[in-house]
Amino acid sequence: MSEKSGGAWYIISVAAQIAEVHEQTLRHYERLGLIAPARKGSSPHSPRLYSDHDIERVVQIRSLMRDLGVNLAGVEAILHMKDRMEQMQEEMEQEIRELHNQHVAETRRLKEIIERLQRGNGLVQPLASDDAPSSMQ
Repeated sequence: MSEKSGGAWYIISVAAQIAEVHEQTLRHYERLGLIAPARKGSSPHSPRLYSDHDIERVVQIRSLMRDLGVNLAGVEAILHMKDRMEQMQEEMEQEIRELHNQHVAETRRLKEIIERLQRGNGLVQPLASDDAPSSMQ
């Protein structure tokens, strides 16, 4: 139940009412693997608890069927692709955050090196235009 924490939880009768479907429809969608409500206990006979995400998913299923004429097999394929795309997007966003952090750390490291070189014993000083070697003129 912890993976869906953060939000309200509803027993099947309330969830069905909110989603505007029959309780048996929710059970059927669960049997098909279209939704995965949490259980209050570890027993398969424990009461189902539906999250806002579960209810939103039921509304999506009904919309695909009613508005687009998609059958349950099609709904399953669409939702699987949607879930996979959301997972890939999360992975990509995580990768972007990691690359950004690496970039920031590397930029900071290089700036520190430049500052040390510019401070250290006058070893590195910018060339004035008239100090340029003759091969560059």
